[in-house]
Amino acid sequence: MRNMANGKILTAEQEKKLLAPIDEYVGKIQKKIDALRADGTDKVISLQNSIDAIKRDRTMAASDKESAIAKLRGELEKAKSVEAANKDEIAKLIADAENYLKAHFDREYYQPVKESCEQEKALAKTAYEEKVAKLKAEHQATVAKLSNRQEIKDEKYVQKNRLFDAKMSLDKDLQEIKDRRHAAYSYKYHLIDLLRMSKFSFAETQAQKWENYKYTFNRRTFLLQNGLYIAILIIFIALCIITPIIKHTPLLTYNNVLNILQQASPRMFLALGVAGLILLAGTDLSIGRMVGMGMTTATIIMHQGVNTGSVFGHVFDFTGIPVAGRVILGLLACVVLCTFFTTIAGFFTAKFKMHPFISTMANMLVIFGLVTYATKGVSFGAIESAIPNMIIPKINGFPTIILWAVAAVIIVWFIWNKTTFGKNLYAVGGNAEAAAVSGISVFKVTVGAFIMAGILYGFGAWLECARMFGSGSAAYGQGWEMDAIAACVVGGVSFTGGIGKISGVVVGVFIFTALTYSLTILGIDTNLQFVFSGIIILVAVTLDCLKYVQKK
Repeated sequence: MRNMANGKILTAEQEKKLLAPIDEYVGKIQKKIDALRADGTDKVISLQNSIDAIKRDRTMAASDKESAIAKLRGELEKAKSVEAANKDEIAKLIADAENYLKAHFDREYYQPVKESCEQEKALAKTAYEEKVAKLKAEHQATVAKLSNRQEIKDEKYVQKNRLFDAKMSLDKDLQEIKDRRHAAYSYKYHLIDLLRMSKFSFAETQAQKWENYKYTFNRRTFLLQNGLYIAILIIFIALCIITPIIKHTPLLTYNNVLNILQQASPRMFLALGVAGLILLAGTDLSIGRMVGMGMTTATIIMHQGVNTGSVFGHVFDFTGIPVAGRVILGLLACVVLCTFFTTIAGFFTAKFKMHPFISTMANMLVIFGLVTYATKGVSFGAIESAIPNMIIPKINGFPTIILWAVAAVIIVWFIWNKTTFGKNLYAVGGNAEAAAVSGISVFKVTVGAFIMAGILYGFGAWLECARMFGSGSAAYGQGWEMDAIAACVVGGVSFTGGIGKISGVVVGVFIFTALTYSLTILGIDTNLQFVFSGIIILVAVTLDCLKYVQKK
């Protein structure tokens, strides 16, 4: 294709001739800069690396280290003085080269190459269309001569392969053209990289990122990764338009946004907890019952006065403990109970290779049965009125429960991305057998993920108790596991394991909470909201499966 010097299409030789003056001018400047840096900047970097290597060397004696480092530091000071002396001259040379590039690179090289690529692209598509038309004509002529059904079937199969080969040939040509234009664009930054030793300005960095994004952009991949977000965003925009018309009140107000964030905060803990299990290609069906158990426990401990209900026939009275002590005791009780049950599920999952669906479903039934039997299913009323202001006060109308969620996100992000346990979590989720062979304890990682989930569930239930001023009962939290799991899946945490980001979980929680809140304001029946949630989950998992198939 490129050897056809037609119109504005450049041959490889013509392209080299266009680039030659630029390479020559900037190359001469680069040689001068390299000569000035030899005894200055280059030597500083080399000496600093040598000093760092000596510091890390455990075989050398301390006295030998000190003498070697002292000698190198003396040389380093001399090199720095040379660097300082040459700094202004190097800056002038760099400015000269950059000014030349600004004046000549785009106009004399990149734009002609870009126009050539556009011409080649059009030519390649025209050639493809002509080839397809020719293949179809030949195919029709061949089929017209055949009478045997098997021969016709074979010819159709061969024709399908011919068309596929033609399409593949076009894709190859287009990719080569795309590569060539990208290489031409990137060459300018390659020259700047050498001149400045990889120190780009913010604008240059963003320009390169945008170019790389366009170069690697794939429409199918983009829609698989973002199609659901786009659809939900369109729905949300539609709700923002419809709500003022039907309910005569705007949806996107400051108070509504704060209410959404406030509702999302306890659920954030639940989603972060189950996200670690989904990362291991698992799940947790007991989240809702954990919330009910935690809410009931926290309400009993932080109850306003003597409890109105009993547990296994015994009425608890924690009024003798200071309010602050009851708050801490309520948190500890929630965390311990939730962690106890998640650890049991984690043990059976890790030890006996039981699917988390089964182990957590068993947990769900046991927890609900125990709490309902022990409390007779009654609600325990309100907690001390001072407690919510202690735990989640509102500062100038801003609900600080949001800060609890932010803290949880930061901590879990750190665990996932900056600790050995987090790296092992991804490894085991991606391929448990390979992780075990590499020395990772799959048992410890699995149980650890369940323990972390239990701690987060406990915190979430405790915060929900404070947000709702108590009212804990065994039935509270029913169906919350679906919201938490759906938020993770919508946020990109894959059920195939080993794929997911905390940022995705956060986005997923906000999407579901905002959607539910919007539908509630609009007056949509709660049962219909379940239909919306179910459709979103189905689409999210379908897209996740398609991404997995594409990856395979």
